[in-house]
Amino acid sequence: MTQKFATRRPAAIWHGATFVAVATGIIWQLVLSLQGVNVLVDTTGALPSVGTRLIRYLSYFTVESNILVAVVALTLALRPDRDGRIWRVLRLEALFGITVTGLIYSTLLHGIVELHGAAAVTNALLHYVAPLAALIGWLLFGPRPRIDENTLVLSLIWPALYVAYTLAHGAVSNWYPYPFIDVNKLGYVTVLRNGVGLCVLLVGIGALLMWLDHRLPRQPTEREPAA
Repeated sequence: MTQKFATRRPAAIWHGATFVAVATGIIWQLVLSLQGVNVLVDTTGALPSVGTRLIRYLSYFTVESNILVAVVALTLALRPDRDGRIWRVLRLEALFGITVTGLIYSTLLHGIVELHGAAAVTNALLHYVAPLAALIGWLLFGPRPRIDENTLVLSLIWPALYVAYTLAHGAVSNWYPYPFIDVNKLGYVTVLRNGVGLCVLLVGIGALLMWLDHRLPRQPTEREPAA
């Protein structure tokens, strides 16, 4: 019992620290967004209403993936051997969502908007700290195994809904969160192709995580099977 507690404690500390860092970034960026800082100001320079800014904030894939990371990290901080069908799906969505967030920001979006002060700090928390903390925490502490084919399939519902929502919301509001899904500039054919590419990337990363999940060492925080 003492040994098991000793192995669970570092996992709980890591996931707790991850939750604090990511939640800080989410809340702090929300405050900045409601204030109209940087990216949520229209290209015309006009400041949208508070309600519009809130909807736009929650429409970013970055924000949604960070929320998933925060929720999952909190559950693991409270119980490092966490399991359950819905939880497994949320965990995989958090992992591949935040991985894609970090990859796309680093390769396609970095430098598009010049950030300073608090905005730069929250940007680092959401795009760099969160991906690294989530992936390192999974590699070090698991719990494993938790990913199977059914979990991978169910986890794709969220990104598919995200693409559909983004196109529907953009058609109504004439606003798109990212340049590579801006129908006004690229047209529907290119945007749909980019959306499919995003889903394919997510599937690929999810499949890689599933492969690793069954080959990396089982973690000592894993629940013992019921007698």
